[in-house]
Amino acid sequence: MSATNDKKVVINKRLKGLPREALEKLSQTELIDKVVQLEAYNFQLRNLLQKKLTEQDKNDEEYAVLFGKETEDTASKDAQKLSSKAQKQRKFDWSSAHRRHVLLKITYFGWDYQGFACQEDSNDTIESNLFRALTRTCLIESRATSNYHRCGRTDKEVSAFCQVISIDLRSKHPPENQLDPTALSSEIDYCGLLNRVLPKNIQCVAWMPLRSPIYSARFDCVSRSYRYYFPKGDLDISAMQEACNLLVRHADFRNFCKMDVHNGVTNYMRNLQSARVQACDENQSKTGYDMYYLEIQANAFLWHQIRCIMAVLLLVGQRKEKPSVISDLLDVESNPCKPQYTPAVGLPLNLFRCDFRDKTTRSINHPSDGNADEEAMDTGTEEIEPSVAPPSAEQSDLTNWIYNEENLQKLIENTQCEWTQFSVKSTMIRNVLQQLESILEDNFKPKEKVQAQVILLQDSVKPRQYQPLLERKRCESLENRIEHFVKKQRLIVKDETETA
Repeated sequence: MSATNDKKVVINKRLKGLPREALEKLSQTELIDKVVQLEAYNFQLRNLLQKKLTEQDKNDEEYAVLFGKETEDTASKDAQKLSSKAQKQRKFDWSSAHRRHVLLKITYFGWDYQGFACQEDSNDTIESNLFRALTRTCLIESRATSNYHRCGRTDKEVSAFCQVISIDLRSKHPPENQLDPTALSSEIDYCGLLNRVLPKNIQCVAWMPLRSPIYSARFDCVSRSYRYYFPKGDLDISAMQEACNLLVRHADFRNFCKMDVHNGVTNYMRNLQSARVQACDENQSKTGYDMYYLEIQANAFLWHQIRCIMAVLLLVGQRKEKPSVISDLLDVESNPCKPQYTPAVGLPLNLFRCDFRDKTTRSINHPSDGNADEEAMDTGTEEIEPSVAPPSAEQSDLTNWIYNEENLQKLIENTQCEWTQFSVKSTMIRNVLQQLESILEDNFKPKEKVQAQVILLQDSVKPRQYQPLLERKRCESLENRIEHFVKKQRLIVKDETETA
């Protein structure tokens, strides 16, 4: 079965539980069976969480009851502390609070985290830390009521210089005055407030007041740029750039991603706007230790798309594949099934830049769903409701980013400390390498220098004999995967007339 033009594949959204009316019709035995089943499932989840959560998470008040490891004495003492603390802290009155819709620019180093988006089995994500800070500072009441969208979701270890979210934050001023210069200058210091409670490797850089209450960092982003940093090693940079030139097109990238068919992603067409390999520093040492980056810009990306592209470019740079392999893999009629290869590691990847349209394309009556982003990956295939022009259509929904000098100085100071730590380690390792290379040269006079700097990026076992990509075993085709999940009742196929 194939996804033809007159058919549309969608997720089969089944109810997660029986409604109350159906439960009331069950017998006592059937109800007991369900309770036993749920308790067993709850036990599995607790064990899973216990393995995934860090020691710091387990010490948090919200998890103390979940793990139930306290003695009666410590539990009673904690209860007394909490009750006295609760009495001292006055509950925030959200009924009289003003709110304003803003963009927040976030920067983070993701190598210590399990990705950006919240996960059921881990609390060690960027988003978890971000929402903990937002609620702790009383800038939002809850995620569900915050009108929240993120520009993109990054994987485990991936960083971001310019992650952007749209959200409703508490404001000092009523809506009619919020864009006045005096109101902007006297507004809550959102970045400074958040940065005081966020980890040092997750920081808020700036905020932007928005004119439209439905402007979305996700749906109104027109392009995203990622950078993937790598050492030169033994790579042929000119061949990699030649391959990059073949990537720039509107094409089907199913052979350059990890397919996410079970989440309803069946369209792998993407508009890749630019791709280039650039040196990080103009003053290069002309050795394998020179650093470069791959920069790719597109309207949206598929799951692991850049890491898959980088894996193929590394093979091209090592002269194991010709640059023309890019065109071969993009020709899905000749190569409908992806060859089996491992994506490059995620550590060097960075969400570097996001560009937004002036006017939102979302409907003025679009529901504000704080959990909309949790349903699917940011793959760019989500449908956007027809455009309804808001009032004052000639005026942009965007304004200017608002920076704070003191916050920027503190952010630079924190980042310089991070740089010092890793630069010292890098210099020490480099000196050891210089000594080892000198010993090798003096004693053995090798014909070629050891150039293994890029091996770490290729997260796979090095075979004795290289097998070309197009001669390898293939993954399942898109059509076969769709058919599999339709049989599993995870997906359903509808006519376009039905969905319309």
